Amino acid sequence: MKNEYMLSVLETVKKRNPGEPEFIQAVTEVFETLEPVIEKRPDLVKAGVLERLVEPDRQIVFRVPWVDDNGKVQVNRGFRIQYNDAIGPYKGGIRLHPSVYMGIIKFLGFEQIFKNSLTTLPMGGAKGGSDFDPKGKSDNEVMRFCQSFMSELYKHIGKDIDVPAGDIGTGAREIGYMFGMYKKLTGEWSGILTGKGIPYGGSLARTEATGYGLCYFTDEMLKANGKSFEGATVVISGSGNVAIYACQKATALGAKVVAMSDSNGYIHDPDGIDLAAVKQIKEVERKRIKEYVATHPNATYTEGCSGIWTIPCDIALPCATQNEINKESAEALAKNGCYAVSEGANMPSTPEAIEVYFANGMLYGPAKAANAGGVATSGLEMSQNSLRLSWSFEEVDEKLHGIMKNIFAACDSASKEYGMPGNYMAGANIAGFLKVAEAMKAQGCV
Repeated sequence: MKNEYMLSVLETVKKRNPGEPEFIQAVTEVFETLEPVIEKRPDLVKAGVLERLVEPDRQIVFRVPWVDDNGKVQVNRGFRIQYNDAIGPYKGGIRLHPSVYMGIIKFLGFEQIFKNSLTTLPMGGAKGGSDFDPKGKSDNEVMRFCQSFMSELYKHIGKDIDVPAGDIGTGAREIGYMFGMYKKLTGEWSGILTGKGIPYGGSLARTEATGYGLCYFTDEMLKANGKSFEGATVVISGSGNVAIYACQKATALGAKVVAMSDSNGYIHDPDGIDLAAVKQIKEVERKRIKEYVATHPNATYTEGCSGIWTIPCDIALPCATQNEINKESAEALAKNGCYAVSEGANMPSTPEAIEVYFANGMLYGPAKAANAGGVATSGLEMSQNSLRLSWSFEEVDEKLHGIMKNIFAACDSASKEYGMPGNYMAGANIAGFLKVAEAMKAQGCV
């Protein structure tokens, strides 16, 4: 990046957000691809769009006290970043994980602006969460935490203000407890959260949406470059909702998924992953993925996660967490013949890894485009709640498929228009940015 104006804005971001490397990484990656746009659009410079875009509308931090099953008071920290509402109400998930701090939430909220813009649905960018870890907690402990968390968060959200959703650590159980508490505190039933259970306003296909959407986007990217899932070998990191349903859809599209993982290690099954077994272990028994090898004699389990990227594959779908693929892992993928990486997790590739992808001519589907299926379907859930309607699984899936095809088309078109054909990272950033930037400019300096 050579543009002096953009460098000065980035330097201000670094000074104002010390100790937040994930946020600085996300802003830097976006800025590097927006340089040709800014040089062509002095009106956006005059309007101060970049300066406003890198500063959240508001950052909310609060205490979350709750009582464990031994009667002891525990205290966690809660966050909500309402980042930008230029094109619609704030929208973004709630992450419950020990790694959560302001920098993580800020980076996720910043990325959400572009992701939501790409869906074409009227949703602004936001994110929230807590350093609470639901793993190993009883249902009652999770309920007490969620109720305490919502007793503060409810003051800042609303169906036309900010509509949170699930994320890592926040599934149907947690959403249910939070929704119940919101209803209790406000005395109203509204579609204030997405990812709800089907009996109380949830959308069919929401559970599958991020994984399915990832494969729909990847399929479009492959077809545009003369390739296909058919007959391909796929490695998927993670074993949560995104990974499980990416595995299901990739298999349905003709691929063979040979590896999955959790935070402890990974399994490699050269015969192809038995998804029913993985779902039983992870969704029903809530155990570690290493249990898979007990019933699949040809499969192996390896402690640690990074080695999963040394398994030869045609397509890699990282669906676990941020920065899980570094330069060394990316080089291993390239060396073993991987020709496409598409991201189901948020920012799972380091900048150095992305450089390796491009240097080796690999197709790269960035998270803000490739994993937008989850928030897209959350937007569809919001629509159903507002209309007091419930669409069938097939209707939602068809709309999701259309949205993901359009997202790829927008990325492809923008990359070509700005002289970077095939660079879908640049295309996603540019296409997502321009819609938000035009809205911010039109609404004045607010």
